[in-house]
Amino acid sequence: MTLASEVRSAVTPRAALLVVGVLALQLLFIASYVGALHDPKPTDVPFGVVAPTAAAAGRTADGLAALPGDPLDPRVLPDAAEARRQITDRRIDGALLVDPRGATDTLLVASGGGKALATALEQIVTEAEGAQRRTVRTVDVAPASTEDFNGLSAFYLVVGWCVGGYLLASVLAISAGARPANTRRAIIRLAVLALSALLGGLGGAVIVGPVLGALPGSIPALWGLGALVVFSVGAVTLALQALTGIVGIGLAVLLIVIAGNPSAGGAFPGPMLPDFWRAIGPGLPPGAGTWTARSIAYFQGNAVSGSLQVLSVWAVAGTVVTLVVSSLRGAGDGAGPDGAAPGDPGPGGGERPAAAAGT
Repeated sequence: MTLASEVRSAVTPRAALLVVGVLALQLLFIASYVGALHDPKPTDVPFGVVAPTAAAAGRTADGLAALPGDPLDPRVLPDAAEARRQITDRRIDGALLVDPRGATDTLLVASGGGKALATALEQIVTEAEGAQRRTVRTVDVAPASTEDFNGLSAFYLVVGWCVGGYLLASVLAISAGARPANTRRAIIRLAVLALSALLGGLGGAVIVGPVLGALPGSIPALWGLGALVVFSVGAVTLALQALTGIVGIGLAVLLIVIAGNPSAGGAFPGPMLPDFWRAIGPGLPPGAGTWTARSIAYFQGNAVSGSLQVLSVWAVAGTVVTLVVSSLRGAGDGAGPDGAAPGDPGPGGGERPAAAAGT
């Protein structure tokens, strides 16, 4: 056999498409991470202003709103207590308390929501105040743990949970066929995913909490969050595999890793990301999980309902699509003697006999 014929035999159209797909994912990975994170700039950061009189507060807010590049979105608040409350509720990311009796004002920040943003706010306000011949004293209302470098532990924790979710679904596809043969097999896969989610959620919460001391907060709350993150990501991956076969693994990487991770607000919180990434981040599992983990750790569990709803929608949608598609497939294709449908692609991409298909 000549080399040319050997190449034609080895490089099937399906294999060539998979290689092209991997190359595309590689380039998208580079474009997404560098595009989202190479030049972080605070834009329209929700920011409070407190002053003894409405006129003074209004003047200060107008001055901050007019800063070049629109880094802040200031709003006048009635008092310091309300400013602290809104920061704790994650409605604003910082606040300036103006003291007309002296030349030093107080800046409230929350490094638990991301040290990069807290540092950026301090730089912005210090420069603005310096132009008015005033100084700033910074108070961290929700400080990140001293063991949580740059406030990244919550993000890394959620990334680990996400990896567990789509890797488990991918392993099931590689070992037993990308598409479940019927509804019963889909239920088995979802049950395995649910058990893994419970174990992975608990393990992650224990590692970042009691073992490493990297992240404070309720262990049961982090456990529940971890289980939901793992299951939602895994269920979406199973659904994509049920719809598209082995290609679903690549689609899951595209959704979770390439789109989800750089937009999650990990290294740089949402207000520091470009508009596109800021918009999609809260609606994807990594962003919703990171927001919730930080709220549990540093903000008394506030402002988590929206992000938990996002994760729940992904989990339910993934489960429903997996069950419906596998049900239709089982009814339409028939099943082999062990319940597996003929023609399910094996690990190498070729057809496998019904008797060889697993869960």
